[in-house]
Amino acid sequence: MYAVIEEGGKQYRVSQGDRIRVEKRGAEVGEEFSIEKVLLLGKDDGPAIGSPYVAGASVTVKVLEHGKEDKLIVFKYRRKKNYRRFRGHRQQYTDLSVESINE
Repeated sequence: MYAVIEEGGKQYRVSQGDRIRVEKRGAEVGEEFSIEKVLLLGKDDGPAIGSPYVAGASVTVKVLEHGKEDKLIVFKYRRKKNYRRFRGHRQQYTDLSVESINE
C-alpha cells in the first residue's frame, strides 16, 4: 500500500518504512504526528482518489532529525554595469519516517 501526501506545499509518494525529507516542521525529534492531507491511497483493489483529500485517511510519521541543506549560491551579475550581488541560502529540513498508513 502507498499514499500520496501533501506536506509543505509539495506532494510525496510514501510507503510504510520510507524516509522523506520535507521543509522544516515545528516538531521535536522523536515525536509522532499524523498527516491528514492524503491525496491518493494505492491499494490492491485499486486506488482511492480524493477530491481533494481522501476522507478518513491519514499517514503517521515520526520525526528523525532536523538540519540544513547544502548552501545554494545566488550570484547576479550585469556586465559592463559594475553590478554584482552575491547571496547564499540554506534551506532547513525535517527528516520523517513513515510509520503507518491508515485508511
